[in-house]
Parts: sequence; C-alpha cells; structure tokens
Amino acid sequence: MSKIIGIDLGTTNSLVAVWQDGKSVLIPNSFGEYLTPSVVSVDELGKIYVGKTAKERLSSHPQQTASVFKRFMGTSRKYKLGYKTFLPEELSALVLKKLKEDAETYLGETVEEAIISVPAYFNDMARNATKRAGLMAGLKVERIINEPSAAALACQNLNQNEDATILVFDFGGGTLDVSLVECFDNIIEILAVSGDNQLGGQDFDDMIASHFMRSLNIDPTELQPETKEIIRKSAEICKRNLTENKSCEMVVNCPEISEKLEISRKDVVKICAELFERMGKPISKVLMDAKVSSNDITQVVLVGGSCKMPVVQQYLKHLLGRDDIVALEPDYMIALGCGVSAGIKERNEDIKDMLLTDICPFSLGTDVANHQKGDRALMSFIIERNSPLPITRESLYQTAYDNQKHICMKIYQGEAMYADENILLGEIDLDVPPKPAGEVKVFVRFTYDINGILEVEVKVSATGEIKRLVIVNKELGMEQSQIDEKLREFERLKVNPEENEENRYILEWGQRLFMQSTNEQMRSDIVKKLQYFEYVMAQDIYQVPKVRKYTTVFFAYIEKMLNRYVSFSDDVLADGSWYQEDDEDEREIDNLFHEWDEKDK
Repeated sequence: MSKIIGIDLGTTNSLVAVWQDGKSVLIPNSFGEYLTPSVVSVDELGKIYVGKTAKERLSSHPQQTASVFKRFMGTSRKYKLGYKTFLPEELSALVLKKLKEDAETYLGETVEEAIISVPAYFNDMARNATKRAGLMAGLKVERIINEPSAAALACQNLNQNEDATILVFDFGGGTLDVSLVECFDNIIEILAVSGDNQLGGQDFDDMIASHFMRSLNIDPTELQPETKEIIRKSAEICKRNLTENKSCEMVVNCPEISEKLEISRKDVVKICAELFERMGKPISKVLMDAKVSSNDITQVVLVGGSCKMPVVQQYLKHLLGRDDIVALEPDYMIALGCGVSAGIKERNEDIKDMLLTDICPFSLGTDVANHQKGDRALMSFIIERNSPLPITRESLYQTAYDNQKHICMKIYQGEAMYADENILLGEIDLDVPPKPAGEVKVFVRFTYDINGILEVEVKVSATGEIKRLVIVNKELGMEQSQIDEKLREFERLKVNPEENEENRYILEWGQRLFMQSTNEQMRSDIVKKLQYFEYVMAQDIYQVPKVRKYTTVFFAYIEKMLNRYVSFSDDVLADGSWYQEDDEDEREIDNLFHEWDEKDK
C-alpha cells in the first residue's frame, strides 16, 4: 500500500505532509521550501508554471497568471490564461499535481491517495469541487478534513492535552475559519465552527494598497494591470514589515509611479476597521452555538499566516479578554494535522487510538409551504449546523393542500429562512393519494456522514412507498470517463519540468525587477545578469548552480533596494514579542477597539 499524503490546499500557499517515523512530516518542494504558492501561470508558448515561479509572474504577466482562485471553488468562474480557460478547481488540480509530484520525489514512490483540507465553512459545492480537483490531479480523495479540525489534530498530537477546550482561529490569505474544539481521552471533538470564506490577509493587502493610492491621489483606473499588481505586492511587503516594526514606509518604484508613504500599525487598524469587524463575528457565533463563554476556553490556537500580524493578535486579546494568545508555527499547523489524519487513515499503530469527531458546518433541510407568502417556500431544518458527524435525523411532514396529488421535496443546504436563498442539493418527486390537507404523512430521514455524503429517505405513510436519494455523484459531477480525460489533458499540458524550475524562477524574478526599476544603471545591471545567466544555461550547464547562486544574491539586493523602508521604532524585541503591556502605541490601538465597541452599543 502506497503512502497517503495530507495536503493543505491554501488560498495563498499550499503544503503537503506525510505520517513518517511516528510523526507528521512536512515535505519540501523543488526549492527545498515547505510553502508552495497557490499560483498558476501560462507563458506565450502554453507552458504552465505552478508555485514560486508562477508567483513571480503575477507582476510581470498578471493577465496570464491566476491566484486566490480557492475563494471561488465550486463556482463557474473562469480564468483565461493564454490560449486556455480554467475553472478554479482545474487551477487547484494543477497545484495538487505539483504537490503530488513533490511528495513522490521525496518518498521515492508513487502516491495515489490524499486527504485534503478545506475551510470549515466551505459549502458542499466547494467541498466537492476540491474532490474533483484531487481526481484531476490523479489522487483518490476519500476524505477531506476541515482546516481547523486539522489544526486541532496537530495541536493535540504535539501537546497531548488531556482535557482542554481550544479555540482555533484559522486566518489565512483568503479565508477565515473559527472552531471550538474539546480534547479528552485521546478524542478530539469539534463543538462548533463558523467563518468567512471571503476574508483573509489578501484583503488587508488590498485595503493598504487602496489607502496608498487614495493618500497620494492616484487614480487606479488610469493604471496598467502590471502597476496595480506592483502596488498590491508593495502593500503586502508593507504588511509583513509591520509584523516586526511599529511603522514603516510603503515604497512603490515602477515606470508609472515612484512614491512612498509612511504607514503605522495604528493606521492599519483604522484603514481595515471593516475587516476587524468581520473578524469578530465568527468568534461570537461559535461561542454562541457551542453555548460556551470566553472564560471556558483553555487555549487559543492561531493558524494561518495572517495571524502573525500583531494587530490581529491584539484584536483577539481585546475580544476574548486574555493575554495568552501567541502564534506558533501558524503556516504549518494545518498541513501537519493533515499528515496526522493521513497516518490515522493508514491505520498506523502509533496513532490508531486517536479519534477525531467532526461536525456538519451548515444546516440541511427541505422546503415547506409558506401560507403567508405562497410564492416563497420556507426552510425546514432537519440537520442543524454544528451537529456531530455521522448523524441521522428524522422529521414528519404532511400535505399542505386538499386533494394534493404530488410532492416535490427539495433538499437544501444553508441557514436562510426562505428555501430559495439556500443551496439546492437535489430533489425527490412523490405521488400521494388525494386526501384532505394534513391527512397524508411523509417521513423524511437525512443521514450525513463524515465524508460529506448525504442520504435522503422519504416514505409516504398512506402507500408505504419509499424513495431514496444519495447526494454524492451529482455533487462530484464527473463520470470516470470524464476523470480519465481530464487526467490525459493535464498530462498533455506542458508543465515546467522540475529540474528547470529554479532557473526559470530566476529569469522571471529578474524580468519583474527590471519592470519595477526606474533607474537606468540598475536596469542595465539586471539585463547583464539575466543575459549572462541565460548564456551559461545554454553553453555550460555545469556552471549553472554557481551562477544561479550569485544571481540570486544580486537580485535579492535589488529587491531590497526597491522595497527598502524606514523603521520608526527601535525597541522591537529580538524574540518576536512585538508588544509590551505598557506600550503607548498598543494602548492607543486598544482605545480604538473600545471606541468600536461603544459605537456598536
């Protein structure tokens, strides 16, 4: 039996792990790094780049490069890159294929199966699009796992908490998930989940970029796509610098713009006030659904790269009224948990006693007649959100009108009062004997398992007729012949060979720096380095590693020059503890949070 891998398919970065030698182990990519950017790019020859090289092409070739497509999993949104059009799940499949190849290189064997993490608040359409992506990448995906559940699994595996109530705050590049987890007797039980699939670190980047343009009276509608992407990238660099410094300069150097703006952490709090407000809502919802107060929480676990932001940590301290909130390896926790889950599925003896219970993150039900507003059916919930899985629930319904002969029972997922505002999963048609309203009873049973398969059974009491619907094949939406064709199509796509990836990355990096530079001498030096590197690649392959190393050092220096910033504080602690309780800036930010609270009242 080949190894099962665990994959954290992230909005910004993706990782892969495996259970090996009694622990979850991260697998490096061809650059020797654990984080593989979830970015896909197509060049003019139709060659596809995935990961670090593709990310470099975001600035130089934004119209041929796609990122943040995870936010649109399960939708019909299309991305036109070069001559080909992709759905979000197809782009995700290319990322998964790259991770699969990295795992096979590391393990020295073929990988056939994976467990893939998804945001807890992904609906069924997005979850099954993730499964389709795995199939297209050549992976059997029998199990997907909620990202906070994976983080809790990793945390419990590392710390072995005997009894703990853990709040998992998973804030990545594109999504926010919040989960409440209870750990006891080697059991990890998910109590409640909530989240926002359209909120992440990238939104901070976008708001900082908008603030930069607004402050300097720059009209974004007059800018080229390449320039907009450079500004967004500079905003991301500014955000990262503010992780270690209380204030910095956001610098943009490119042919259209050469400007800089001082931005502080306090500015970010004001600029992104709307994002902070959205951030707090899932926390309140989770505590309310689980009927738990913040005082009952034993530990707060921060997951996702965006949790590194000190202002985010400070806002959580403010909301939860506690000071023991620290981000420990937030980039890796989900992937490590996926590795643990893979080990459990392999039935490894060293972890076979660990049990992870999951929950249904959304409500499931059917439509019922609305006698007050007949044209809009109401939602009748059969399985409530945050119900433990697997689960079976039954409900009794009856005919709504005299002499009713037919019932079309529609199956929905969602929380809205009106059925048509929720997601339609399927429907069952039934014939019933014509009798006075309410005399014909219909028994409905929903069974929902840990793999996201919903079985609906409907029985008409008067006739004994039973109909069943298993909502899984429709969700996956692919026959085996379609899967095989997608696999052949992906094999035909000219994906950049691994052995050339580092070289191609250097070339794309240099081209992006050239485009970003406005200094004639700097541009000339970049061109010379690129031309020499290309010459060595063509003439003397044995010298490529050495020249690549020197070129990397040179480009890193250019990058620093183009994005240099001025720090306005000298008291940043070496151990990463950015704030002190008596810090004046922190008190000012806390005051802002309190002002928001007063306004809400």
